[in-house]
Parts: sequence; structure tokens; C-alpha cells
Amino acid sequence: MKSTLFSVATLAAVAAAAPSKNNLLAIRQAAPAITDADILNYALTLEHLEDKFYREALVNFTEADFAAAGYDSTFYSNLKEISSDESTHVSFLTAALTKAGAKPVAECTYNFGVTDVKSFIATSSILEGVGVSAYLGAAADIMSKAYLTAAGSILTVESRHSAYIRASLEESPFPSPFDVPLDYNEVYTLAAPFIVSCPSSNAPLPVKAFPTLTSSPDNPKRITAGTKITLLTPKVTVKATDGKSPIYAAFITVTGPVFTEATPVDGGFSLTVPTAPEGTAPIAGQSYVVLTGCNTTVTDDTVAAGPAVLEIS
Repeated sequence: MKSTLFSVATLAAVAAAAPSKNNLLAIRQAAPAITDADILNYALTLEHLEDKFYREALVNFTEADFAAAGYDSTFYSNLKEISSDESTHVSFLTAALTKAGAKPVAECTYNFGVTDVKSFIATSSILEGVGVSAYLGAAADIMSKAYLTAAGSILTVESRHSAYIRASLEESPFPSPFDVPLDYNEVYTLAAPFIVSCPSSNAPLPVKAFPTLTSSPDNPKRITAGTKITLLTPKVTVKATDGKSPIYAAFITVTGPVFTEATPVDGGFSLTVPTAPEGTAPIAGQSYVVLTGCNTTVTDDTVAAGPAVLEIS
């Protein structure tokens, strides 16, 4: 295994990557072991976020606002159905945790950065895709068959939400034969920027946020295998301890990460989007990439920043 140790400054930035509110610190504290209750509360944390996202948007934007943006009444009605689904998921997980004798986490305070219908739909597409990846990534850790089946039934609905929203953006509703699993910390890294604060009564979850990694606004609008792109690492410097070992961009897929060397540039790294090896899951649709000093595996110990979200055609 080829692995590179990162500078202390980079690793220390992990704690600073998520919001710094005191009542968020408990969310990021590591728990001794992951239990089914932890996983359900992790799922509930995400469902609360999605639930509030849709409820808030349907208050802020009217059917007329969606019509002015080019979306008809059927689309608006279906958004209300998606919102109802997310509320039902919250109620279900809350009841399941209560029945199991665990305390459900409460809704947090959020800032989604949505300013109009267009930014709402773009954010919706990302959140639904992350939701699919979150349930898929957590499935293997669920011990209870009943909980696993319930989580699977939510996953399939989230996948339909994702396909519908993608189609509304004129993106392929099913861009790959495989969805991408993300682990707890990768998902939390993507969710944390939306969370302003949480109730101090919420139980700590075994998650942490990695330093932020984003796609440069100067990247081409259409990204494919072979496209040269830039990933930005705001407020953090990612480098090898020895100052010369390579940094890699790892594209996460269900059949394993696909690596490509990343070249340091001002504010981040440049790289060429790789092609997945024949016989493995393609890099397509809503995709996730992390920076690492290891070119054989991706674990929480090797991730230096990310994931960043990219749409790969």
C-alpha cells in the first residue's frame, strides 16, 4: 500500500471544517461503537434536514414562483408529495427510536443558502443524491433485519425522488447502473455546511466532518472522463509531510475508488477525471471525490479533504 502522511495543519483542520457552534461539537464526538440506534439517529438527522429543506421552500416559493421559473403545476404538486414523504420518514424514524428505547434527535437550525427556485432545485438534487448514498453506505452496518428492511424501503423512495429531480434539471434520471455508497463521515461532511446549530439535548453521533473540498466555479459545465478540473480546498492546505509525495483524487464507486494523481495549484488541486476500469462501476451522474495520500484504498484515516460533489456526464 502506498500511503502518505499529511501535515499536522491539515489533520487539525478536520475539527474546524464543520460549523463551529458549541452545540454542534456533540454531533462530531466519536462514540465507542456504532449501534442500530446510532444509525437510525444518523438517518433521522439527515431526514430532519431534508424535511425542513422542503417545508421551508414550499413556504418561501409559491406555485406562481415555480411557474415563472418554467415548472408547471404537476411539478409543484409532486414537490409537495416529496415534502410529505420526508415528513413521514421523520415520523417513522422517531417512532422506531422511541419504541426501541432510544432518544430521537430533534430538528436542528439550518441555512440552505437557497435564494430562488433555480437554486432550490439544484440543492434538492444534491441532497436527494446524498440521501441515497447515505442509506446505501449505512446498510451493511444495520444488525436488525427489520430496521434494514425499513431503511431499504426509505432508500428506494429517496432514489425515486432523486431521479425525478434530476429529470427536472434535464439530467439523466438514471445515469449509472450503480449508486454510490458513502460512509458516515463523508455524508456528514456534505451535510454539515447546512447545519447552523442543534439542540444540546441531541445525543452525540459517531461522525465528524473532513475539511471542505469543492468544485471550482471555473470548471467546465459538462464534465466527462478525460476532463481537466480543479478542486478547491478553502481554508486548509493539503500536502504530504515530506513535501514531495503525491496527492491523489479518489472517485468513490460501489466497486472501489478510482484514483488519479492531483497536482497542487493555487487554492487547491488540478486533475483529470479518470475512466473506471472495465468491469467496474462507472464514474457517472452525481459523483464524489476525496483527496488522499493513499492510492489503494479510501478510509476515514486516509481522507485529507472532501468529498466534493461533481456531476459527471
